[in-house]
Amino acid sequence: MTEPFQSLTTMKPFLQEAWRKNSFADLTAIQQHAIPLILQGKDIIAESPTGTGKTLAYLLPLLERTNPEQKDVQAVILAPTRELVMQIHHEIQKYSAGSGITGAAFIGGADLKRQIEKLKNKPQIIAGTPGRILELTKAKKLKMHEVKTIVVDEVDQMIKLELMNTIKAVVKTTLKSRQILFFSATIPERVEKEGRDMMKDPVVIRIAKEDLPESQVEHFYFVCERRDKIDLLRRIVKLHSPKAIAFVNNSGSLNEMAAKLEYKGVSLEVLHGELGKTQRETVIKNFRTGKIPLLLATDIAARGLDIPEITHVIQFDLPETVDQYIHRSGRTGRMGKAGTVISLITQYEEQRLQRFSKELGIPIEKKTLFMDMIVDKKPSRPSPRSAAPAKRGKTSKGRYDR
Repeated sequence: MTEPFQSLTTMKPFLQEAWRKNSFADLTAIQQHAIPLILQGKDIIAESPTGTGKTLAYLLPLLERTNPEQKDVQAVILAPTRELVMQIHHEIQKYSAGSGITGAAFIGGADLKRQIEKLKNKPQIIAGTPGRILELTKAKKLKMHEVKTIVVDEVDQMIKLELMNTIKAVVKTTLKSRQILFFSATIPERVEKEGRDMMKDPVVIRIAKEDLPESQVEHFYFVCERRDKIDLLRRIVKLHSPKAIAFVNNSGSLNEMAAKLEYKGVSLEVLHGELGKTQRETVIKNFRTGKIPLLLATDIAARGLDIPEITHVIQFDLPETVDQYIHRSGRTGRMGKAGTVISLITQYEEQRLQRFSKELGIPIEKKTLFMDMIVDKKPSRPSPRSAAPAKRGKTSKGRYDR
């Protein structure tokens, strides 16, 4: 494998300036390994945990290689959700400032005519959902003959959503000399096989836990009855005043949950796949700016969200797989910051959570809430015999004062 890339000083001045403005110091492990390979034109399959800078790992070399004088689409980034597409587009705008490079975003659910109008501005790097990109190419509105690189972000989710055939159809619209990049927090065997079938001698990058700085994220759980989870969540929000995402497995219960929490005085929003584009944008804006402290969300709706300073991830429903646990947990503690992951489970789910703990190699400690404090074990009441001696002149009756 190529030697790790250690510095941006060889890159174009606009990228160095954007890096300085965003107050980053060192490149992360995935950035060090992926950037030189992408600059060399290699196809890669890259696995790195959430919050480790994967977007910039591919975006910086893409911008370095993009020719602002050539008014054609030169790079296409595919992502599974509207939110992630818009997030990537935001990063493109931020890091291309002053370069003359233009970008655009294309998402399903948006007005097609308006999106076609965007193409008249001749963007050189675009982000989009696979279905909308394919739709634009079939309509001959999006010309792909000058595309040098296709990035598939959150590729494991693409497979779960059965989008790989659409992605392959998009790839076929480009020349055979194009470069293909797969990025995700988890690269299962099937994902790697799909990549090898589409790519030319891909380099596989796997960033191991030991390659990362020590995590500042604390993981713990509460055991309770299913019916008590709503009130436990309310108490956590009241106790911590967090900026938190609470994940549920089924979107059908979201609105009912939200109504119960709002009745108990909790300010929140819900985020799920059935919301319209404008509604989703409003919800995310309110959460991003701190207008609301709690976001109730499904996995698909919150996939890939990069919102600064999320203090807590709350697993209202325990995820079905360890990969789900990884992706949810990655919403907090990004780029080495501190964070907290709390799972609310029934006693029957405790064994599965401990299995996750073992597979991930991280401690997930059992806690309890006692008098609005999170403690390892609920303190027992002192017996009359062990009560503190009474003050002189008064009789102790061994009462326990709450």
